[in-house]
Amino acid sequence: MATSDFWQRISATVSSSPEWGGEAVGNFARRSQGTTKLWMFLDAITVLVSAVVATTYERHLTPLLGARAFYRGTLFHGRSMGVLLALLFGFTIALIITSRRMHLYFPMRITSLLNEQRLSVQACFTSGLLLTGTLYLVRAEDISRGIVLVTLGLVTITLSLRRLIYRITLYRRFDHGMGTRNVLIVGTGPEAHALRHHLESIRHLGYTFKGFIEFPGAGSHSTSGSSDVVGTFETLFQNARRQFVDEIFFTTPCERGIVQEVLEKARTQGVDLRVIPDLYDGLAWNSPIEYVGQFPTIPLHRGHVPEAGFVIKRVLDVAFSCVALALLSPFFLIIAIAIKLSSHGPVFYTSERIGKKGRVFPCFKFRTMVRDAETRRGDVMYLNERDGVLFKISNDPRITKIGRFLRKYSLDELPQFLNVLRGEMSVVGPRPPIASEVREYKLSHLRRLDVTPGITGLWQVQARQDPSFDSYVSLDLAYIESWSIWLDFKIVVRTVGVIISGTGT
Repeated sequence: MATSDFWQRISATVSSSPEWGGEAVGNFARRSQGTTKLWMFLDAITVLVSAVVATTYERHLTPLLGARAFYRGTLFHGRSMGVLLALLFGFTIALIITSRRMHLYFPMRITSLLNEQRLSVQACFTSGLLLTGTLYLVRAEDISRGIVLVTLGLVTITLSLRRLIYRITLYRRFDHGMGTRNVLIVGTGPEAHALRHHLESIRHLGYTFKGFIEFPGAGSHSTSGSSDVVGTFETLFQNARRQFVDEIFFTTPCERGIVQEVLEKARTQGVDLRVIPDLYDGLAWNSPIEYVGQFPTIPLHRGHVPEAGFVIKRVLDVAFSCVALALLSPFFLIIAIAIKLSSHGPVFYTSERIGKKGRVFPCFKFRTMVRDAETRRGDVMYLNERDGVLFKISNDPRITKIGRFLRKYSLDELPQFLNVLRGEMSVVGPRPPIASEVREYKLSHLRRLDVTPGITGLWQVQARQDPSFDSYVSLDLAYIESWSIWLDFKIVVRTVGVIISGTGT
């Protein structure tokens, strides 16, 4: 779901405090090589599987007979298994090094599909030439050339097909507004306008234009409408925070010192920074030129996100939710009947929540309050037991009898597994706030919305009864900074204990 107009109104009311969390990079930078290592590992597995399949096919062996012959050293007459493993290992290393030098492990959104496929074939061909040359030098006449050719063919087809499938999956996510990168463009001249048109016209790049930033001295060249300009250069990073910007493009020339200052802030805030080449003499001499579609850019800073970890997290979310919904479906029916019999109104309650990067989505829960609870909220505001923007009452008179039981054991939140399947929530993450809470957020609080919200989180298992809003935010930010799959697992385990103890309100 795209960000609604409602969120635009909310973000416009957010406080403009300059203190908005300077440790955004955090532990993410220490996991910067996660995605590259995953792709390297998959390439190595592809080579191994292709070699096994090729040998089994060419030698007319069953997998069991092939494994036995390999173990006994009789797979190839007179050929040491150590030499075979060395050749296979050398080919794998050559493929990985070649692929890395061809930037096949770098973000693929900035290259075209055909170019990536061409580079994949070229990497396999180059590595294959090195392998055949080595076979000639060691005089390995007993190793069938058919096995070598079939292995190379399988590796080439598998790598190309894997990258194609990943691209198609990535593009489908972009079409649904998921995984895109928000962009601010510094400058309002024709170059900025052309770049904006370029990013919006080529959807598979995965960029979402969020606005122009006016730069001092460039007003005479402005061609953008006032509605597209979201701020000035002085408020660049405040606007970046409000718009959940991932990347900033510089399209207007300015002094080297200014760009250097922006670069330092971008590194601190975890925002990627790109400039159009030939504008900043000397600053980007050692940086490679990367094409974003047809636009050449020089990346001065590139933040690193553990994409491999996020993929694993998403797979685990879907698997966990499917299992949970299947096992808990009888309880869903029982709870639905109990709600219907206990009070008038619908079984489910849907409220608009603010998710990752300010996206508004419907959050599903079992109804635990009377039908007119929202209209009666003003009457019970004086009973609020939480600090800051939070609102919570232990003995809320609007809660039904069955609703009190559901809240005590957190059963009212079970339908949110549907939100997890839809990709709007995760099993573990900061709780999704309501719009009225976000209106009161400072810029630093918006960092909670940098990640997908969750059904449970660090705050729920560690300080659920703590009324302090600052504690609530600090625990969420601590989770974001130190996130790992293992941390999610520990939170889920501790959540079970919290549910059994019945500490919900």
